[in-house]
Amino acid sequence: MSRRKIILIGGMPTVGKSTIAARVAKRLDLPWISTDQIRTLMMTTANKQDYPLLFNADGHTAESYLTTYTADEIATQEIQQADEIWSTIRHFIDSDWVWRDGFVLEGINITPSLVAETYGGNEDIKAVFLSDSDTERTRTVVYTRGLFGPPHETPDALKEKEIEWTHLFDRTIREQIEKTGLPLVEIEKTERDVDRVLIALGYS
Repeated sequence: MSRRKIILIGGMPTVGKSTIAARVAKRLDLPWISTDQIRTLMMTTANKQDYPLLFNADGHTAESYLTTYTADEIATQEIQQADEIWSTIRHFIDSDWVWRDGFVLEGINITPSLVAETYGGNEDIKAVFLSDSDTERTRTVVYTRGLFGPPHETPDALKEKEIEWTHLFDRTIREQIEKTGLPLVEIEKTERDVDRVLIALGYS
């Protein structure tokens, strides 16, 4: 019986985790899912008192949320939210037997510290983290696609805050990478990206 392949892909917003996950999944003939979907399902049953950061944007528009919090506070909240909901993500990884051959799971809520602490040394679970230090590429995504909402609903000054917190988040991921030794791939937004990610995961 072949071993399950479980691939975890984390990293900063705007880097293209979903695009890479879809392409990796196609190459490995696996399904893929986002932690965004797990988080959305969790919000339908979770108690706000038990998971306050899961609901930290409740009652906010994109503009009011970005006005209320500094870029540093938003980046910190996103890291803390990952800690808060990791038990649910971990349960999915450990207990899902619908996809018997395995799956690709991507999302901002997968961090190097959590992966290393939970699955360090587990050869069946491979993780890679994506980064893009090109601020102009981040700016293009934020201005054309948006993060917390449609870009036309967010003033340009607040779009700049979105760019700032995204790169602050990336800095924390890089710091955790240095401590855990998990692979990091600098995304170039070229056709080579998926090959480089597969190599980092141990697939030629």
